[in-house]
Amino acid sequence: NAVGSMAALLKDAIKPNLVQTLEHTGALVHGGPFANIAHGCNSVMATRTALKLADVAITEAGFGADLGAEKFFDIKCRKAGIHPDAVVLVATVRALKYNGGVPKDQLSEENLEALKKGIVNLEKHIENIQKYHVPVVVTLNSFLTDTEAEYEFIRNFCEERGCEFALSEVWAKGGDGGIELAEKVIN
Repeated sequence: NAVGSMAALLKDAIKPNLVQTLEHTGALVHGGPFANIAHGCNSVMATRTALKLADVAITEAGFGADLGAEKFFDIKCRKAGIHPDAVVLVATVRALKYNGGVPKDQLSEENLEALKKGIVNLEKHIENIQKYHVPVVVTLNSFLTDTEAEYEFIRNFCEERGCEFALSEVWAKGGDGGIELAEKVIN
């Protein structure tokens, strides 16, 4: 019994919403919360508009490479005739250690053994993306508790699998913290 209310809320969702980031770049928001729940992507209209307005367009295909990215490639890209030039796979040291069995209250401690166990999750995501023959750039959203040894382990892991690696410090440095990642994606 919420159809009328939902229609009122979503009446403007049919039009892409151009917003401005804190650093004055444009971002198109189109597709509602979590985009379309079925595939976790923004609309084809928003992507095509972005491709016409800029030299580089970035779209988020959420829910990981085991669901969101596959649906992005298999549904959105195939039906829209869009061919991505690269994929950015985002992870965190904390998530990889958690996948390796570390309790939440111990994620701030360096633990290379847990990282070795948990990185199989990232490996599967890399394998999934590589099936689409698109270059993969793995980036880590950094945390203050991450260590250089953990970064180095993940960097080597990615490079051994033919992936570029870039650390993202956007949370702390804004756009300057994403320059390394942006350069890898452009290349």
